[in-house]
Amino acid sequence: MPLNAAKKKAFRTIGHGLKPVVTVADKGLTEGVVKEALRALNDHELIKVKFAVGDREVKRQLIVSFCEQTEAELVQTIGHVALIYKPARERNELLSNLTRPSS
Repeated sequence: MPLNAAKKKAFRTIGHGLKPVVTVADKGLTEGVVKEALRALNDHELIKVKFAVGDREVKRQLIVSFCEQTEAELVQTIGHVALIYKPARERNELLSNLTRPSS
């Protein structure tokens, strides 16, 4: 389910005010990182993930692998941070970054 340009733009607007909730570092995509990312995606649907690796190509590969393992979609990358979207199985209106009011 590829996102269209309008959805991506709307998600980028929402994502601007978010802080990274998951960090992928030198150890890569461990089981714990993937599990935490899936929990965060199920709760919030739209999250930022920080990739704290030095090499650009390694970072690019990690982002692709992250999206494949979590079955999520990449919305945008800026520097070391990726904005990731995955619709929740059952949306929680209080936790979802897509429905709760911005502060």
